[in-house]
Amino acid sequence: MFHGVLVTNAFLRTDKFVEHYEWLKEAAEQYDIALSLLENTDLLCLIPGKGDLFVPKELEKVVSEVDFVLFWDKDVPYGKLLQDICKKKKVPMFNSIEAIAACDNKMETYRILWEWNMTQNDSERIPLIPTIAAPMTYANIGYTKLDFLDKVIETLEFPMIIKECFGSFGMQVYIARDKEDLIRYTKKLGGKPFLYQQMIQKSTGKDVRIQVVGGKVVASMYRYSENGDFRANITNGGSMKCYTPSQAECELAVRTTKALGLDFAGVDLLFANGTKHGANVVCEVNSNAHFKNIFQCTNVNVADHIMHYIKDALVKNEH
Repeated sequence: MFHGVLVTNAFLRTDKFVEHYEWLKEAAEQYDIALSLLENTDLLCLIPGKGDLFVPKELEKVVSEVDFVLFWDKDVPYGKLLQDICKKKKVPMFNSIEAIAACDNKMETYRILWEWNMTQNDSERIPLIPTIAAPMTYANIGYTKLDFLDKVIETLEFPMIIKECFGSFGMQVYIARDKEDLIRYTKKLGGKPFLYQQMIQKSTGKDVRIQVVGGKVVASMYRYSENGDFRANITNGGSMKCYTPSQAECELAVRTTKALGLDFAGVDLLFANGTKHGANVVCEVNSNAHFKNIFQCTNVNVADHIMHYIKDALVKNEH
């Protein structure tokens, strides 16, 4: 029997999150894996001064007693410290903290995918949405001049999308239909990292979620809005139905996870040329994608695939 630890956030304890943790534990049992829970408050991320390295030693003890770590959080400093200990003990961590951090920050996701494109031939490049990072300012200062918005408008045109770099479930995504909207959201978000993005109008209220595990597509669904919302997220009232992705869509999703160094992820694709031509541009990538909706839609339990992938990796490491 293998033993693993599932690292979660102590403050995400709503039924929606706890249910996913239980699904992962139940899936682990099917593969003869004992999965214990570790919250990010159980052992604090301490960088000691002089003297005893007590807390890192405690983390080191936890890592020494398991065969793998499944990091289901976005606490990057904690994850980096834990991953350093994992490397020291030669214990694998899924996903890597670099991959999680890259997905958590939407601008960083695009930067890394652009970096990937610079090293690939045409067939391996990943289609991206034209995107501009909002210039950094400070919360107590805000944007004292807005002339840079003229270049944003010239490049992206209206309507355009504005996204906070850190956000989930489509909750920090806005649409600017004119300059007045653009100025209002820019002022509102001053002090936060955010970006401006061209709106893929033929994909308004429509997208595809493709779940990739271990370089293979295991499930996918088509999400669509019936209430006029430009977002397709189920949390915002969107609907879903089964979707059979084309080979090109599968290859794009898998290539995207490869570029970001992910073991598993949910990849969201948009229809740049309309639904008749398939989803062909990357919108976002979710390293710790929730999988209840896709299970309800497809009857595919992504947790099973994740634990199967981890079990295979552990067995290979033994030989």
